[in-house]
Amino acid sequence: MRSPVDVDLALVGGGGAASLVLAALGREEPGVRVAIVDPVHKRGQDRTWAFWGTPGTALDPLLSASWDEVDVVTPGGRRVLPLRPLRYAMLRSAPLYELAGAAEQKLGAVRITAPAGGVADDGERVVIAGPDGTPLVRAAWALDSRPRKPRRPGRTNWLQHFRGWWLEADAPTFEPGRAVLMDFRTPQPARGVSFGYVLPVSDRFALVEYTEFSPVVLGGDAYDEALRNYAGLLGLDLTALRVREVEDGVIPMTDGPFDPRPSPRVVRLGTAGGATRPSTGFTFSAMVRQADQIARAVAAGRPPVPSPPYPARHRWMDAVQLRALDRGLVDGVAFFDRLFDRNPPDRVLRFLDGTTSVAEDLTLMSSSPLLPMMRAAAGDAAGRARAAVRSGARRQAR
Repeated sequence: MRSPVDVDLALVGGGGAASLVLAALGREEPGVRVAIVDPVHKRGQDRTWAFWGTPGTALDPLLSASWDEVDVVTPGGRRVLPLRPLRYAMLRSAPLYELAGAAEQKLGAVRITAPAGGVADDGERVVIAGPDGTPLVRAAWALDSRPRKPRRPGRTNWLQHFRGWWLEADAPTFEPGRAVLMDFRTPQPARGVSFGYVLPVSDRFALVEYTEFSPVVLGGDAYDEALRNYAGLLGLDLTALRVREVEDGVIPMTDGPFDPRPSPRVVRLGTAGGATRPSTGFTFSAMVRQADQIARAVAAGRPPVPSPPYPARHRWMDAVQLRALDRGLVDGVAFFDRLFDRNPPDRVLRFLDGTTSVAEDLTLMSSSPLLPMMRAAAGDAAGRARAAVRSGARRQAR
């Protein structure tokens, strides 16, 4: 039997979160031994990330497009949101995977193209085994980005689920300087919120997507039908356009807690580590922050443990918002429209990104419909109290 590879840092899973960590380690060049354990070596275009932030980052050369203003559209009209000093940006997966691959070579990392099974942590080393129990890697630390369910079910469990078409035209069709962040003119589900958006790369190529925040995914051809209807709202003639690529996704929106540190030397990243914002499903910016913090820590000889992706107060605010939407206490379209109407765009976007101050959070809370949100907060508090009583009863039963 071959001995397991001995390294300082093992990445379990090789998707977006791991690629960002590799890219950040490549910039820092910390001189540590690295291994990647994943059954698939990610390459090419398999997803698109859209996010906001300030220009001048290490990812800027990889961007497909960016915008200094975006539109939010409701049945009542169109609102243009100036974003400076922020910008909204699009990053496709291929250039990130290429950058991660180059960093992998620079670091002399070992890649093990196999699925990981058990991750056993004895407090001093972590052994990553294959599905059959064969040890593959022994590491000082493991960063695990494989999808995981929350530690316990949430009181509210929604999903962000979507399908996007990359549309190509022979003649100028799209406005490359103008992105649509949310277009709420789509038919709204009985329980949830839907919207479309448009991210143009050029005047002849754009991502047009239909998204829902709701408890269950759609079935059959419902996403394609929704996209056809949304294209009609945009005035697009689909007979004159080609669908070059299709992107699908399902992202958890839940107040169930994820466990970012399941054992002393195992750190979870991405959605499994709590990087997904429960109220919106946005994940990418938090993954970037985690990756940069990990790389700097490793370079300084510190444990590769990033800060929590979002402040505790934001997780509470997300839980209250999800509850208000789920129980029908607020109208989803009106809620988001009011949020953008009563706050500067950069404040809303920084809140959704988890970087606003306490004072800004209080201002945002005061701009929401107070009575429904107070009812949602009271319900959330009651749910937390009941959960604490049940947890205490289980401990006593042991």
